[in-house]
Amino acid sequence: MKVSAPRQPSRHPSHRRRGRRTNRNGRDQSTVIAALDLGTNNCRLLVARPRKNGFSVIDGYSRVVRLGEGMAFSGAMSDEAMDRAVAALKVCADRIRRRNVTLGRYVATEACRQAENGPEFVARVREETGLNLEAIPSREEAELTLAGCLPLLNPNIPYALTFDVGGGSAEILWVLLRPHERPQILGWISLPCGVVTVTERYGKPEIAPDAYRRLVSDIQAQLRPFDETHRIAETLASGRAQMLGTAGTVTTIAGVNMGLERYNRSVVDGCWLGMDAVHEVMGKLVYASFDERASFGCIGRNRAELVVAGCGVLEAICRTWPADRIRVADRGVREGILLSLSRQALSQDQYPPAPS
Repeated sequence: MKVSAPRQPSRHPSHRRRGRRTNRNGRDQSTVIAALDLGTNNCRLLVARPRKNGFSVIDGYSRVVRLGEGMAFSGAMSDEAMDRAVAALKVCADRIRRRNVTLGRYVATEACRQAENGPEFVARVREETGLNLEAIPSREEAELTLAGCLPLLNPNIPYALTFDVGGGSAEILWVLLRPHERPQILGWISLPCGVVTVTERYGKPEIAPDAYRRLVSDIQAQLRPFDETHRIAETLASGRAQMLGTAGTVTTIAGVNMGLERYNRSVVDGCWLGMDAVHEVMGKLVYASFDERASFGCIGRNRAELVVAGCGVLEAICRTWPADRIRVADRGVREGILLSLSRQALSQDQYPPAPS
């Protein structure tokens, strides 16, 4: 598996090399890297310094923007959605300037690559924020997510099934892990089944119980050929494969299962979810009212509308591939980009290891 390196790393027009730090050879030690992921539902930024074993985060930002709202019917991003996204991206651009980012990559996923007005939106972002936003293909999105999540996979178990349920799509990878080598992607699918698109397709704002059962069945039908081709369920049952999930649905379920009053990435990222716990929490959320779902500290009113759709996608995955447990990752595209940028910086200079 090859993780694509940044094609043309962005340098914001107002970047300045202030406060340069150099080593004994006079080389610049002030490199700051940044990764931005504009999805169908969220806008997320991470700023970091390169380190030998990865990177060290120094700043971050996240905002719900619902960029893909209404796209299931119109095929285009609405003016209101684009305004929300641009407002968030202006905040990101300001942080990038203040942190003196010298190397960055800023990508957009499903909403931007599918929308009829995607190119116009990218041009608007460049004009109003100075950010060179790049709409990447779903395959590259999956590769970057895998690269970001790789440290959470057990190298002693030869196969891994990873899934990423986003706002506009769900990416699923079947991976061979090889000692001392990069993992090999044996199979990959991208389904138009993100939490925003599924919510709009099956009953916005509320998904009724009969519609929920139908959406689970529909997604299972889309997953079945992929399973039959790669015999994934059979390999999982033999104990020769592991399962990892990333993005908001699985992290939310983990937080609810832990009883967290507020979401805490440090305790969710890398935790394990038993399959019984997954089904118990999903049952609790699917048949709750909007206000009951919103009352959970890890959900709130912003996510209460979308969490049922996420449960439906996750239930279809879990019924197709009933593993004993799932490793939970609160990481993905941004981390994959930062690892690539860090390697690029390291090829030019030497940096201390990241703190453990």
